[in-house]
Amino acid sequence: MTDQDFANLDAAVRGRLADCQRILRDLRRVVVAFSAGVDSTFLLALAARTLGAGNVLAAMGVSPSLADRERRHGRRLAEQTGAELVEVTTGELDDPDYRANPATRCYYCKSDLFRRLGALAAERGFGHVVSGANVDDRGDFRPGLEAGEKLGVRSPLMEAGLTKQDIRAASRAMGLETWDKPAMACLASRIPYGQSVTAEKLARIERAEDVLKELGFAQCRVRDHGALARIEVPAEQIVRAVALRAALVEALKAGGYTYATIDLEGFRSGSMNEVLEAHAPTSR
Repeated sequence: MTDQDFANLDAAVRGRLADCQRILRDLRRVVVAFSAGVDSTFLLALAARTLGAGNVLAAMGVSPSLADRERRHGRRLAEQTGAELVEVTTGELDDPDYRANPATRCYYCKSDLFRRLGALAAERGFGHVVSGANVDDRGDFRPGLEAGEKLGVRSPLMEAGLTKQDIRAASRAMGLETWDKPAMACLASRIPYGQSVTAEKLARIERAEDVLKELGFAQCRVRDHGALARIEVPAEQIVRAVALRAALVEALKAGGYTYATIDLEGFRSGSMNEVLEAHAPTSR
């Protein structure tokens, strides 16, 4: 990594990036919890350039909650960084607490993932597991952060004070194709809290979102309300979605839904959290 890579970035951002690199150098050899999203891809690329690809292992958790398109994208992104990719089969669906889908669902999922990554790190001689959490995640409802902290997972981007905006800007400067990738989340986030998470529901959601993406809606969600599919696309694209009503209805009914509706508020990340009375994880 050279100073020239980030020469056009704000001096304060460059300082935070330098701090992040110092943190990574102190960690020496790391397993990156890799999801192919903006943050974890940036962390993987930065770690590979800072420490050398041989000192970085990309670990992608694989389960029915990971869309196959993201799995394929992750393989390509990891290859571009030069780091080895390990696909780790996770078992969150075997956990009744996870399947029950409480508001703290992510706590159980991340606990399962980070325990497996910790074991992988020990087996392969890597000293630390690191995640792509950033400063902005502190202001959101993220039970998974608590799981990571309890299991000793480090968050170099957060520790260095990097925001989502910083990460997108630095990703662009590094030439990473994910710099403008839409926000992603696991497929289970489409199921309302309190309604069970099953492999069948996750597959149905994935098929429905694949249809939307094939129709050109890069940023979209299909919220699964049993027989009803609630479609979220950016507000400025709602008119286009309505124009494609017949194709959407046909595809969603073929995929297993009885009813289809378009959310007039448009896409918003984490919309399922709107029903929560409290936006803080419970202590354990």
